[in-house]
Amino acid sequence: MTTKYTREHEWIRIEGDIATVGITFYAQEQLGDVVFVDLPEADSACDQGAEVAVVESVKAASDIYAPVTGTIIESNQELSERPELVNQDPENDGWFFRMRLDDPSELDDLFDEAAYQHFIQEEL
Repeated sequence: MTTKYTREHEWIRIEGDIATVGITFYAQEQLGDVVFVDLPEADSACDQGAEVAVVESVKAASDIYAPVTGTIIESNQELSERPELVNQDPENDGWFFRMRLDDPSELDDLFDEAAYQHFIQEEL
């Protein structure tokens, strides 16, 4: 299992050709209390960088982008009832969707954990 990170503060955890996607701990801190998550439909195709979900907090609404090209296979329906999971456990139970990867080489464009931590420090 490999985890990568985007400049938009999303994480992607890869197991074979399936990836689970959510927002990072840093992103949820910046958003504040999450009150609503609009999730993508299963079987929808998306290109890398395409808007696929929206997360709304008491501070703002933010788009969630596909970190890679693929097909959405599942959304975390529990977030519809309990959006606070994004704040409580953003990098595990607060995941947004799962997708099947079309082009695993796109993962090379993303940060590993050390590079992501460095990126965050530059933003502060």
